[in-house]
Amino acid sequence: MVKVSAIQMSMSLDKKQNILKAERLVRASAKNGANIILLPELFEGVYFCKDMDKKYFLWAKERENHPLIKHFTSIAKELNIVILVSYFEKSDDGYFNSLVVIDADGKEMDNYRKTHIPDGAGYEEKFYFKAGDSGFKVYDTAFAKIGVGICWDQWFCETA
Repeated sequence: MVKVSAIQMSMSLDKKQNILKAERLVRASAKNGANIILLPELFEGVYFCKDMDKKYFLWAKERENHPLIKHFTSIAKELNIVILVSYFEKSDDGYFNSLVVIDADGKEMDNYRKTHIPDGAGYEEKFYFKAGDSGFKVYDTAFAKIGVGICWDQWFCETA
């Protein structure tokens, strides 16, 4: 049986506390039988995209050796669960709103970059992110084949 958990939580400017809260909720979900767990979009900090402020580009990190991803990789392996981790990605190609799927053995699966980027009052995401170039993906995890989309992607038929 596959049991999925979608974590909802408040975030603050204290990234360490956000990560610890997310870990606590992941562990509680796993204890309740969830084996695929989705963390909130950009949960490491507050939702910064409501404003246009260049200081937030300092929050972006490259995927390789990303401390947030490494942290949840070890938890996925320890608990034998799949975790979907959203993060602000910096790459040679620009900045992306990205997600990595971590399989139950702790293996990082392929990266997904948010395809549809909203732009408007309270959602100034085009200031921060390029449209994703990864294409839509299906991940063959230990528990199920899953597809992913990030937030606004859900409103477009090609995501499904």
